[in-house]
Amino acid sequence: MRAAPAYQTLSQRLREEIAAGTYREGARLPTESELVAEHGVSRQTVRRAFQDLVAEGVVYRVPGRGTYATESGRRYLRQLGSIEDLMSLSDDTSMEVLAGLQRRVDVDAAARLRLDDDVVFTVTFRRLHSRVPFVVTRVHLPEPVAQSVVDSADLRTGAVSTTTVIALLEPHLGTPITEAAQSITVAPADDEVAGGVGCAAGHPMLRVDRLYSDATGTPVELAVSHFLPEQYTYRVTLRRSGLR
Repeated sequence: MRAAPAYQTLSQRLREEIAAGTYREGARLPTESELVAEHGVSRQTVRRAFQDLVAEGVVYRVPGRGTYATESGRRYLRQLGSIEDLMSLSDDTSMEVLAGLQRRVDVDAAARLRLDDDVVFTVTFRRLHSRVPFVVTRVHLPEPVAQSVVDSADLRTGAVSTTTVIALLEPHLGTPITEAAQSITVAPADDEVAGGVGCAAGHPMLRVDRLYSDATGTPVELAVSHFLPEQYTYRVTLRRSGLR
């Protein structure tokens, strides 16, 4: 596997330091010259790393004064625009299973998955970035889909990995996942969510529901996630059609 470009390594290092509180809101980061000397990289590498962090909203630059950390820089930020982006959560987060994959009756989940009965398989896990939990997700699967991963060690209670459920599923599906229909609301944390991310029960959470379907339009997974707003920023880029 090829090593990541130097600017990506540097930007990730700075991103982690900001998230850890090394540079708090409004704190000035080291200058380009200081980073060149400290990390043994070129000035162009430092500039490219800063450009990426500015684009993400992790830092802001004041001409003639320096580069400063933002409040959102201490949160985990994702910019999503494709199924591949969702699968790439495994690149920089870990998954810790709170309740392993098991068969259960869930009328609402079964209806949303368009099943003929009320039986689904459910796994509950949390995701962590830099060892900080930021979301608890419950994934519901139709029984035929779940059977392909029911013995997966990554979906057992207490398992820790860097995978995603859709990445585990897709090699076993007859057709690939091609769509994720998403809705975003606000909902209070129940006891399981609160315990998973370390907040009080009833705390306002960002709830994101995603219904994944394969190329035939058949639902194969329903994921219901509760994100802790203090630790997560969600970004979507919208463009006007027909303009370049």
